[in-house]
Amino acid sequence: MEAVILILGLLVVAFMALGVYATVKVVGAAKRGVDRTITQARRTVEDTTLRAKSYGQLGVGGELAQLRLSLRTSMRATQEALQSGAVEDASLSESLGLFQRLGVHGRELDEDLKRLEREPDKATVTSLLPDLKKRTERITRAAESLRWAARDRARQFADDDLAALNVQIDVEAGALRHWTTEEPAAEARAAAPESPDSPVARGQERSGTDPAGGEGASQAPQAITAPDPRLRTEYPWQKAARPETTN
Repeated sequence: MEAVILILGLLVVAFMALGVYATVKVVGAAKRGVDRTITQARRTVEDTTLRAKSYGQLGVGGELAQLRLSLRTSMRATQEALQSGAVEDASLSESLGLFQRLGVHGRELDEDLKRLEREPDKATVTSLLPDLKKRTERITRAAESLRWAARDRARQFADDDLAALNVQIDVEAGALRHWTTEEPAAEARAAAPESPDSPVARGQERSGTDPAGGEGASQAPQAITAPDPRLRTEYPWQKAARPETTN
């Protein structure tokens, strides 16, 4: 009896622990989802604000906003290209490591530009603009180099796969049309008249065989077995087969 009570107690504790664990996981997932949503919303607001400043504000403030917008746009596009490409190409992991190191410099520059937007001494900020533009250009150029290299690599792989697929399709198409190379030769042999003095004609006369009939029978094309419709693979672009109707 005591053993049964002990087992029941352990089961209750195990279920309670499992429930607490599941609750923590659900709460954590929900929190991460909320954090991602807040981060995305904040990023959208910042981008919209920077775009408005870069087009609507003149002077040093507009130039700083334009630099920040250019930096953020280039870095975000490169990050998305590398992360999506790394799913299918593991060799991009090293490129992602390089981009993370580049991201450190990008964040530092973005913080500097953001801080200078609030700087009241516009003359000093103006004197710093040439160096800030060079830093922005160096970082965005490096990000673009990684991004376009990853895209060119993916496009080259796609072109190679398509070329190999075309070769396989040509071979298969030739195999499916094998009778087209046999039928002309068979028709030519059937249409050619046999000389009465030829050994074949003399043999056929002695055996009582019709030359045309024997040649046609030996060269009769074989029937092509139709594929089993139940083995066909359905694709989204295929039209649905019409059902047979009986009168």
